[in-house]
Amino acid sequence: MSENDNLEEVGRPSLALGLTEGIRALVELGTYLPYRWLTKKNEGYGDGHPVLILPGFMASDISTIPLRSFIDKLNYKVYGWGEGTNFANIDYIQLLSEKVQRIYDRHEEPITLIGWSLGGVYARQLAKENPEIIRQIIVMGTPFKGLDKINNAAWMYDLLKKSKIIDQEIDQDLLNDFPLPAPVPTTAIFTKEDGVVPWEYCLEDEDEWHQNIQVRGSHFGLGVNPLVLQIIADRLEFDRSNWQYFETSNLIEDLLVTAEAL
Repeated sequence: MSENDNLEEVGRPSLALGLTEGIRALVELGTYLPYRWLTKKNEGYGDGHPVLILPGFMASDISTIPLRSFIDKLNYKVYGWGEGTNFANIDYIQLLSEKVQRIYDRHEEPITLIGWSLGGVYARQLAKENPEIIRQIIVMGTPFKGLDKINNAAWMYDLLKKSKIIDQEIDQDLLNDFPLPAPVPTTAIFTKEDGVVPWEYCLEDEDEWHQNIQVRGSHFGLGVNPLVLQIIADRLEFDRSNWQYFETSNLIEDLLVTAEAL
């Protein structure tokens, strides 16, 4: 039986994981600058294709500054999402679809989408609607198989709905579509130490274009986690013509990254 099965039996992440998310993310942030210094020699080798990065629920472009800086130094054309705080508005999908088209028109080459948590849900939907202009997707801690199920962020979503900040109901057909794969190469990065969403909701059904990669770390720290940055740097080198599964390349990765099929 695969770990994608029996999702109805999955519970929310433990209280201990949820309460320590902030502390663990700060530890990961503390490793970000040393990692950037150690990998400085690798900067500038990218092919320059456009990359759009989408933040998670209740986050903004501020949360992705370290990630965007890292990718920019690799020599890619990096874009933030530009919509302020992510309030889980379904209209974002249409707005982002228009943004993706503008980016493509400007550069005339397919775009890599990187989505953190809820941002990854948008990334997958954008690729379903615009597959011809999307190079690949990379999602981090994205619970696309359980948006309507229990998690440790649901209370905040409910509070925003009661406050009328969120005043939309998600169409059931759209909810049913969220778990379906996008027709482009996709890398789903997740951590079993996620204190916000159950990691079981973050797994693609693996095939030749869809891979799950487990790392050690927190949900809030995924955008500064050196292991995640290393995976992203590797993935950005690929496109549809040569995409292949990520494989660990050194002892540290062997110990801390699980990249085989689940």
